[in-house]
Amino acid sequence: MQLYPIETGNFKLDGGAMFGVVPKSLWNRTNPADENNMIDIAARSLLIENGDRLILIDTGMGNKQSDKFFGYYYLWGDDTIDKSLAKYGFHRDDVTDVFMTHLHFDHCGGSIQWNKDRTGYEPAFKNARFWSNKAHWKWATEPNAREKASFLKENILPLEESGQLSFIPVPEKGSRYLKNSALGFDILYVDGHTDKQMIPVLQYKGKTLVFMADLLPTAGHIPLPYVMGYDTRPLLTLEEKADFLNKAASEEFYLFLEHDAHNEICTLKHTEKGVRLREIHTFDEVFN
Repeated sequence: MQLYPIETGNFKLDGGAMFGVVPKSLWNRTNPADENNMIDIAARSLLIENGDRLILIDTGMGNKQSDKFFGYYYLWGDDTIDKSLAKYGFHRDDVTDVFMTHLHFDHCGGSIQWNKDRTGYEPAFKNARFWSNKAHWKWATEPNAREKASFLKENILPLEESGQLSFIPVPEKGSRYLKNSALGFDILYVDGHTDKQMIPVLQYKGKTLVFMADLLPTAGHIPLPYVMGYDTRPLLTLEEKADFLNKAASEEFYLFLEHDAHNEICTLKHTEKGVRLREIHTFDEVFN
């Protein structure tokens, strides 16, 4: 197995929304805001080369939305998914599987693109299976009013229409873990941010690497109360974070940060104030 970090593009989000009830005087120390109260956000994917499979975890926003849409998110930098794939000698047509942690637009928008004459949509990875789970699919296709703006039908319905959509099982009631999924890694299911978000847990070069998605968006979100205003069940997020972060600190997990524009990987430690940041690493420092 070989892993590659894939940068799909950077944007900005409102710092207050990203940190919920936490005062700006606190979160601004780790995630400084600009004059519009916006903070830097990444959309960092992970590519897994495993035998004859090439698996991409999340795909960023994509580029099919209108200029008005992207104007809300202050795009910056020149990273694209195609540039990142090419850096490692790959093309999007090489991808065999796309695993979507959840179906919010900044995680799955790059899975679907305009067709050639812009009359409709098609998969952006023509040779891939797209993986979600039935519970989250139902949640996304019958959205609540709070999340409706994040579940864009043009990102979701074409996946099913293409015939390339598959579902990964949800663990039995009482368990959050699915061991050895169809894609060869374990999955932690969490429900605080959105229903049945899937967090990949990989064993790689003798270390446990966890793709954090929106369970831990940035290193600045490590303290338990630092929960996004976007989370649908913030009290459940607190419980899920506490369980996971304690385990991650005790078992020395490496946490791959999808949304931290300036930090790729972090590790944790136990302190008198709870779990806190131990170290920041680049991917290459840890695995190359």
